[in-house]
Amino acid sequence: MEQNVKTNWAQFIPLVTVFFFWGFVAASNDILIPVFKEAFKLSQSESQLVSLAFYIAYTVGSLIYVGISALMKTDLINKIGYKNSLALGLAISAVGTLLFYPAANTGSFPLMLSGLFIVALGFSLQQTVANPLAIALGPINTGSQRLTLAGGINNFGTTIGPLIVSFAIFGTAVSENTTLDIQSVKIPYLILGAAFLAVAIFLKFSALPDKPALTEAVEDDSNHKGSALKYPQLVLGMIAIFVYVGVEVSTASNLPDYMKHKLGFETKDIAPYISLYWASMMIGRWTGAVEAFTDSISLRKILRFIAPYFAFGVFLLVNAIAKHDLAPFYVYALIIFVLIIADILSKGNPARMLLIFSVIGIVALLTGMFTTGMVSVYAFTSVGLFCSTLWPCIFTLAVSGLGKNTSQGSSYLIMMIMGGGIISWLQGYVSEFTGIQYSYVIGILCFVYLVFYALKASTILKAQGINFDQKVSGGH
Repeated sequence: MEQNVKTNWAQFIPLVTVFFFWGFVAASNDILIPVFKEAFKLSQSESQLVSLAFYIAYTVGSLIYVGISALMKTDLINKIGYKNSLALGLAISAVGTLLFYPAANTGSFPLMLSGLFIVALGFSLQQTVANPLAIALGPINTGSQRLTLAGGINNFGTTIGPLIVSFAIFGTAVSENTTLDIQSVKIPYLILGAAFLAVAIFLKFSALPDKPALTEAVEDDSNHKGSALKYPQLVLGMIAIFVYVGVEVSTASNLPDYMKHKLGFETKDIAPYISLYWASMMIGRWTGAVEAFTDSISLRKILRFIAPYFAFGVFLLVNAIAKHDLAPFYVYALIIFVLIIADILSKGNPARMLLIFSVIGIVALLTGMFTTGMVSVYAFTSVGLFCSTLWPCIFTLAVSGLGKNTSQGSSYLIMMIMGGGIISWLQGYVSEFTGIQYSYVIGILCFVYLVFYALKASTILKAQGINFDQKVSGGH
């Protein structure tokens, strides 16, 4: 099968618009959680139903996709085309935003959750299409870097999402007036729904391929197993995606409660720190994506230092425009340097990067648990830096060697995004016994599994003749 020899930017750029929306909405949930908690008088575990409803929809969406494909006896996405699938997913998400209007008018928490569920249901279809498509729009040896770059655009959405939604809520009503707070939620989500429909039309007429030439393994077809679930790297990778999304989301979604009740922050003043957490994801992903831009080793070395601080500058600029005090954030530049060193040590190998970043993630959570004040806040926030490139690492390891089963494997991985909701709820539940600060032990357990997967997947793939160190060196 003929593969692209360079990244097709004319197709890739329209694609990343959907990555932006995923980030914008997911991070905005972290602002909705404390607002709903106050308005509906919820416990911490009940407030995490926001995350649970949102992320469990990915599993339901994947199951619907698998079920429909089984009934049709053909792959649904291949049948209707990639562009049509993306447009359909965006239309489903737009329907979900419409529910915010009656939910706000009636003050219904279940209806709010239903709206978020349907939004994420559409995201599930979009993710199943967009992740392998991002890899397919260029040479295979930079596929994971393109996915990392798309993730960086995703995290531009996560950086500005909390700020815009916070302004929409608190800019029109004081936080003590919970009725007005709930009313003020509906307008930004109706605007978001209109944006979903506009992008659906845009993608429909874009240069994106309807039937992309997706990369298959070079091994002979006779070596392919009948089901993707027969590949151990995928099955273990599904658990890895579950716990990775879990620690990524739960760290941020429980941070407002920690800052409010342990450090005395007002709810309306937490948004810049949530923005910093998701900006940390953007910083890490922009760093990990430099190989997608150039083949020059010397230029990559330079960009590896420029990219993260440029992304940090974007965060500072956005918060300056929002008139937030920037002084508390300058020290974060030192933590970013740790990210750069870790990225250099990984040498582009996804298994090694997963191992190194997971170990540092454990250190960051331990620091947050056993320190106080702003040191603990920066420690918890830095988890975003070290989660930043784990999605493409896990995704690449899990689907490597699957060949014609790759698209099936991709849908199973998307299914496990539900970990974001379940782990967040679990941490909220544990916090009611341990206190919010020590509940981050749940995140440590997630990182421990990722350390195991990094070591195990590397061994499994080497036994199958796949060596990423050889792949990286041979590709350039």
